Amino acid sequence: MNSTTPNHTNSCEIPYKEENTLPIVALYSTVLTVGLPANLITVFLTFLEVRRKNVLGIYLFSLSVCDLIYLSTLPVWAIYINKGHRWDWGSLACKVSSYIFFNNMYISIFLLCCVSMDRFIAVIYAVESRGLRKMKHAVMVTIVIVLVVAVGHVPVFTMSEGDTEEEKQCFEPDEPSPLVTGFNYARFVIGFFIPLCILVVTNLAILANVQASAGLESGKKVKVRNLALAVILFFLVCFTPYHVILLLRAINFHFSNEKCDFERKIYTPYTISLGLSTINSAINPVLYVLTSNSVHTRIHNGLQGVRSSLRSSSAFVF
Repeated sequence: MNSTTPNHTNSCEIPYKEENTLPIVALYSTVLTVGLPANLITVFLTFLEVRRKNVLGIYLFSLSVCDLIYLSTLPVWAIYINKGHRWDWGSLACKVSSYIFFNNMYISIFLLCCVSMDRFIAVIYAVESRGLRKMKHAVMVTIVIVLVVAVGHVPVFTMSEGDTEEEKQCFEPDEPSPLVTGFNYARFVIGFFIPLCILVVTNLAILANVQASAGLESGKKVKVRNLALAVILFFLVCFTPYHVILLLRAINFHFSNEKCDFERKIYTPYTISLGLSTINSAINPVLYVLTSNSVHTRIHNGLQGVRSSLRSSSAFVF
């Protein structure tokens, strides 16, 4: 799952057969087992928050829906890796699955920025935030993020690395090209470095403001602090290794004559970085837990609301 366009005439031979596939397959299976029910519950709960006109609920709901779409492709990736990186479902399925992967990663990154910006405005500009934080603004921002990321990754469908009829590999590292190198620089700067700066600046400001606040209850201080730290931690763990490798590959293209040798050496760290990025889909629901006063209470109240609605509908029908 890598957004490079390979040069098949000078293809780098990656030693797939020497790779121990069990850890990655086990990781993907664990992420699916944990992430699927966790995100289903979060979608339900955040939808209730959206109905209550909670601005933050818009971003968390969108994040969970995005994660659910990606999690639906994990069985395919697990089977692919378990079969020794052999893709048997055709080029279109390869490109669609990869397109979903890339969209999930960058929509998640930008939505995490939205969560941080929303918390920043709510904490730093507590009074003014009533006019700044509106549902329609959150909906518009989310739609723009999804459209920009989706359109930006349409070239995935034109990349020859997704053509699996001959080599049977789906978007694996290969000998880089100037176009791919430029694309990797852009992904590092726009999709990682700038969002990282936004996350660090906004969350450090939140932490400083909360720490200095004398009127805020200690329990609320802890909740705000935990959310700020969790967003930064999740981002660093899940996305930093992958984007650092993208940057190293781009730099290596300009300063090394042994490009394929480098690609072979970095393949194992690259695979690990993909696994870490996948974990993001299982741990994003933790953000909802950190923003909620009582998850158990909200689940109970939500189910009670559903039961009441069903009873009302039954009474109406009969």
